[in-house]
Amino acid sequence: MLNNHVYNLLLQATQEHKSLWRIKDSYKKDAEGCAECIAFWEKMEKDKEGHVAELEEMLKKHI
Repeated sequence: MLNNHVYNLLLQATQEHKSLWRIKDSYKKDAEGCAECIAFWEKMEKDKEGHVAELEEMLKKHI
């Protein structure tokens, strides 16, 4: 069984992946026609990609 610390990392990685998928699949498409919103979602996408990568590196150290 995983300890709570590793479980939390896995759970957060899952949430970040889901959020990133929604941004890529829906949110940016839905924002078409609004440059400000598209820029926001693109920034958020990069942030999420960074979070996912960081979480994956941390998980590699713990699993």
